[in-house]
Amino acid sequence: MLRKTEKGRLELRPGNRTLGQRERAILLLADGQHNESQMAALFTGAGRPLVDLLLAQGYLERRGAGQADKGTTMDVRSKPTRPQEPDQASPASAHGDAFTGGRSLATARMFLFDLSERLFAPRDKALAARYRSALREARDAVAMLAVGREMIVDVEALAGSARADGISERLAKLLPLELLETMG
Repeated sequence: MLRKTEKGRLELRPGNRTLGQRERAILLLADGQHNESQMAALFTGAGRPLVDLLLAQGYLERRGAGQADKGTTMDVRSKPTRPQEPDQASPASAHGDAFTGGRSLATARMFLFDLSERLFAPRDKALAARYRSALREARDAVAMLAVGREMIVDVEALAGSARADGISERLAKLLPLELLETMG
């Protein structure tokens, strides 16, 4: 079973964001009730390198003197990760977690919904509601990307150009390659 260390608990406190969204999701689930193989299976099997990284950086620990759970399995699709120093942030954490999933419009749409809830809803509920509605009404890629562009413009106004650039890069990693190629 995996559980958070003190460092992991500090990461989840408000105002302490050094990890990406996926790493933080694993930390939230690390309550001593989920075994390591369950955590590794998260994000369609891409959880294994994230769990390994969180263990290596001291955010997670194995329950019981550093021993792995009996149900631990190694995902053969994952690449081994090199342990980093505990206080080093991973390069991907600058603008969210490293993307390892499949590209699709559905994934990109969910990212935009999540962005609306996390960034806009706490600051401007009406703006967040407008974006939720616009995303629901966007029936094709062109309409959805138009909403995404509007959101990125508002992100830049709220959080600066570096944050907007990071979100734009992340969105590009979620979109199908053929769609990116047609957009030029």
